[in-house]
Amino acid sequence: MKAAVFFADGFEDIEALSPVDYMRRAGIEVITVGVKGTPFNATMIVTSSHKVPMIMDTTLDAFLKDYADELPDCVVCPGGGLGAQNLSENETLLAYLEKCNASGKLVAALCASPAVVLGKTNILKDKKWTCYPGMQDNARPEYQGNYSNQVFITDGTLVTGRGPGASEQFAMELVRILAGQETWEKIHTGSCQR
Repeated sequence: MKAAVFFADGFEDIEALSPVDYMRRAGIEVITVGVKGTPFNATMIVTSSHKVPMIMDTTLDAFLKDYADELPDCVVCPGGGLGAQNLSENETLLAYLEKCNASGKLVAALCASPAVVLGKTNILKDKKWTCYPGMQDNARPEYQGNYSNQVFITDGTLVTGRGPGASEQFAMELVRILAGQETWEKIHTGSCQR
């Protein structure tokens, strides 16, 4: 199993790192991918909304080149207002997310990203979804009627989460889908979750 988590400057720390952490605990190969934005540079450092610099495994351009013939099993877009906006402005990323969705891969987004990023694509079409309350108006009008203010929602190959407080449940849902219930239970117990 392989997953890619897309980071852009302004990402929400816990929303990005919870999926990385829990999926890696589950034995899933997780690639952190820096998406160009300001001031993302060749050092592959992306800075969070709380000013925490993170070194990425690769850049979006290099990732697309290295994995041109192999789509990951899961793609994740964390939130953070500025981070989601930066992701949404990258047309190459949006096209890639659409390609993963069309190929039946798991597409996951949290907080602002379901509306701001996925809301610019066809991924939300005919799907139930959630996001940070109030952000749903950023999605295309035809998708807004399927919005629900739940902690997280899984609808087929789409997983969306509400906000920072949903990060652990959202990440664990990805583990359950990708690695199975037994692995989910092992991590749930081992990490002292409620």
